Amino acid sequence: MERRELLKLIATATGSAFFAGSAFAYIDIPPVPLSKTLFNKDDVALFNEMAEVIIPQTDTPGAKAANVGETMAVIITDCYTPLLQKTFINGVKTIGELSQAKFNKHFLQLTSQQRESLFIELDNEAKAANRSNGVWQGVETGKPSQWEPGTDEPTPHYFTLLKQLTLYCFFTSQVGATKVLRYVAIPGRYDGAYPYKKGDKAWAT
Repeated sequence: MERRELLKLIATATGSAFFAGSAFAYIDIPPVPLSKTLFNKDDVALFNEMAEVIIPQTDTPGAKAANVGETMAVIITDCYTPLLQKTFINGVKTIGELSQAKFNKHFLQLTSQQRESLFIELDNEAKAANRSNGVWQGVETGKPSQWEPGTDEPTPHYFTLLKQLTLYCFFTSQVGATKVLRYVAIPGRYDGAYPYKKGDKAWAT
């Protein structure tokens, strides 16, 4: 999947253009120790569980299988501005508080149905909040955007950041690119009449 297509996928799925575009520099770097990020292994485990609600395992691997939480920790630390870092970190805390308030359980103790129900609510809330706050949608919405390139204000809803990172980290991982998409390291010649069968996977390159 090319950069442009991935950006389009993220914008379509989250209702907002991808923030922290500099994260694309991280596709081919060696692993970064967690000690050099803002997070620890428990945080990564929590990110993986939250991401698995967004991209669950079906007949193909889910977000947890790609260990997206570890990549998220690096991107948030190295690519997010302090304001976006604060928004994301406080947002994760808010999800924990909502889990306690709605179900009297820690997020990790919620059933799959409870997690999905909570995230559906947050997804709807995020889209409405971004639209109301004038967060750049990446498309013409009929309402002037207050967002300026190179800035992070107005800040997107925290769930939007979680969802965007999940999609980005998954589809640029080895698991996402080779087990869910079709991957060709060096694409061959252009073939405008290449046969397509219904249900074929998209290409990762």
